[in-house]
Formats: sequence, structure tokens, C-alpha cells
Amino acid sequence: MLLPLLAFLFGSLIIGAAVFVFLPNKAAAIDRRLEELTLGRDEEEKPRFQSLVALFKRVGEKVPRSTKELGPLRLRLVQAGYRREEAITIFFGIRVMFALALFMFFSSSILARPNMTMALAGLGVGYVLPGMALARLAKRRAHKIRLALADALDLLVVSVEAGLGLDQALSRVGSELAFAYPQLSDELKLINLELRAGKPRAEALRNLADRTGVDDLSSLVTMLIQTDKFGTSVAQSLRVYSETLRTKRRQRAEEAAAKTGVKMVFPLVFCIFPAIWVVTIGPAAIRFMTVLFPMIDNMKK
Repeated sequence: MLLPLLAFLFGSLIIGAAVFVFLPNKAAAIDRRLEELTLGRDEEEKPRFQSLVALFKRVGEKVPRSTKELGPLRLRLVQAGYRREEAITIFFGIRVMFALALFMFFSSSILARPNMTMALAGLGVGYVLPGMALARLAKRRAHKIRLALADALDLLVVSVEAGLGLDQALSRVGSELAFAYPQLSDELKLINLELRAGKPRAEALRNLADRTGVDDLSSLVTMLIQTDKFGTSVAQSLRVYSETLRTKRRQRAEEAAAKTGVKMVFPLVFCIFPAIWVVTIGPAAIRFMTVLFPMIDNMKK
């Protein structure tokens, strides 16, 4: 009796929250209109599933938060590309709603009999999975930025050697990479906005390294800060670092190629080898059985 009662209570809470969100809210409409006017966004550029996002936001506002968790989580959200202020609130809402959904799924009789152990395990898994998905998104975005860094460095070297300053070169490279590498382009444009707002160049570059979480970009930022501090040639430093980065990319490719043989062992053993065994040994085994069994029957007779 306890499991159906808990499922009914959680279902009632979710339905009540959904009704509260989908009802027309005058204050929310005013906030959305102000956001359109201040950010200059059209109706077509609004995020999809806005009602669902609003539901996650309202649930996330009620979730208690740990001060130790907020810093790393906010940094991980920024590294994944979510820089809005309410991103962390929406993430907490997604985590709680997903955990409750899995708890209700395993505590109900949809697939099998209700099981409290499976329901509690689903609750824990649902709480952990959004964090794992966020880490995966941040890692994928960092990989895209890492792949774009070599081409960006070549453009940066050409721009600096053509006579542009470092700030103007970063702005030019950011606009040129907008189509091919939008992730790195957004980060370079954000650097230009910070520089225009009055931040020191060293601080803006460190913020770039923190936002991306890419080790190659962190090394580039350190090199640019030292070059600016000691007054050495920016173009020469960028050219040397570009050659070093190309060498590191080639070494990574060679390392990945060397690991291919080891990674192919498992597909070969579990997928290809059984099929080869059936094709090569199967006919001989069938022939052996057809010859051997009549001989055994004759010996018994």
C-alpha cells in the first residue's frame, strides 16, 4: 500500500506544478517582454520548450543548495556553454524532476511489480545522471575548441604579422571563425566584450582559460600574458606556439592510432570471431555429427 500511495502523491505534486506553470502568469509575461526588449531577441529565436524550462526553473528555485557545490557546478555549466544566470537553477530543477520521474517509474506497476529498492536506486541514479550528462557536454565542447585552436592560431599569426594589435586580431579571428568553429568564436567575442568593458587583458585571457577548460588554450593564455608582461614579440611567440601545437596534435593522432589495435580486440573477440568460428568450424561440425551419430547407433545395435 505504501508504494502506490507514494506514487500518487508524487504524481499529484508534479501535475499541480505543471498546472501552476502552464496557467497564464502576468508577471512572467511582463518579464519575457522585458527580456525581448533588452536582449533584442525575436520570437523565433526563443528557446524551445519554454514552458518546460520555466517548470524546471521554478522547481530549482525551491531546491536547497550547498555553497561548496555552487562554484564547481557554475564553472561546469559555463564550460558546457550555459552562461545565463538562471542556468544553475534550471539544472537543479532538471536533476530533481528527473530523479522523481525515475522514482515514480520504478515504484509503479508499468513494467513489473513495484519495488522500493529499485525505486530508491532509480532516485539516486536520476539525481546523478544530469551531472554526468553536463560533464559530457562540457567535454565535448572542450574537444571542439581544441580542434579549432590550431586554425585560430594560424589566423592569429597572420593577423598580428599583418600589423594588427592583439585585441584587434582576436576580434578579427573571432568573426572569421563564426561559421566553422562557433564555440571558439563565441569565446573570442566574449573576450572583446570584456576588454571593451574595461577589464585588463590578463584577466580577460584568464577568464577565457577558465571558461573553456582546455589545457592547450590555458598554455596559450599563459604565453600571451608572459609575452605582454616581458615585452617580447607577440607574432614570434604565436608562431612558435603554433608549431608546438601542431606537433602535439600529431603526437595525439599517433597515440590514438597506436591504441587502435588494443581497442579492436574486444569487437574482434565478441562480434567478429564468433561469426568466423561458425562459418569455418560449423560445416565441419555438422558433417562430423552426421557421420558420428549413425556409427554410434550401429555400435549400440
